[in-house]
Amino acid sequence: MAALLVSPTLLVLTVVVLYPTIMALRESLYGTKGLDPKTGFISDTEPFVGLQNYTDIFGEAGARFWNAFWNTTFFTVVTVGLETVIGVAMALIMHKAFSGRALIRASILIPWAVPTAISGLLWRWIFNSDGIANALIGHQVLWTTEGFHAKVAVIIAEVWKTAPFIGLLVLAGLQVIPREVYEAARMDGASPVRQFWHITLPLVKPALLVAVLFRCLDALRMFDLPYLLVGAQKSSVETLSMLAQNEASNVRFGPAAAYAVVLFVYVLLIVLGFVRLLGADVVGDAGGTGRKKRRWASKGNRVEVPA
Repeated sequence: MAALLVSPTLLVLTVVVLYPTIMALRESLYGTKGLDPKTGFISDTEPFVGLQNYTDIFGEAGARFWNAFWNTTFFTVVTVGLETVIGVAMALIMHKAFSGRALIRASILIPWAVPTAISGLLWRWIFNSDGIANALIGHQVLWTTEGFHAKVAVIIAEVWKTAPFIGLLVLAGLQVIPREVYEAARMDGASPVRQFWHITLPLVKPALLVAVLFRCLDALRMFDLPYLLVGAQKSSVETLSMLAQNEASNVRFGPAAAYAVVLFVYVLLIVLGFVRLLGADVVGDAGGTGRKKRRWASKGNRVEVPA
């Protein structure tokens, strides 16, 4: 009965995930079509090259790959870090009871609801040579050309769009924290800062970790925003997804599949490491019957808070 109930899900995963993955692995073992020495025409079939597409990454031809790899890692670390800080701040603001809170919540969540393609075009207009960004700073910067300023433009646009996502998940975690915990802490004389570090942050940690994990997965696969905002084949912002797409569009399906497989393995290792180190919090495991307690100590009194 159990196998029968999960069989539809397994069938969907097989069609959507397993089959494309196997086909990508197979395609990565073949090279690009070249001239047939016997006929002088382009060959109809792709030559089998084994692991050459992977070994080329570590040769002279791999410079573009490693540039895209470090761009992907840089964008992931910086954007997710900034989004976490800003998202938590947004959640704390949206959680407060004040007049006009519904309007503030809606305005904060609007950037996340905007499609990425629309967001990329919007920020491209903002970062235009005669756009709002240059008007505000009073200096002419060519944001959508090669250079570190292109990275800054992508980071700003990405953080603006996706920080509300983390804020939304953290807000859901804040709303399940009992008010009695804060009342007990205030009676013990705890300052708002200590309440945040010793009560709020530990209790929203599971929701925050899930949000950070999802954002890491999205950032590692970043493609559409830098593609629309800055453009293709720009070494400053080219990511692994952009590199794989560019190779495929130039009918180099073997190297494109190899880059996609490497990206898949990279994302898989990040996820496994994340769950391995913080898995108990991500999956909501409370540790069985021996559930740990975080004790709030102040003025000789203690309040037990679930860890």
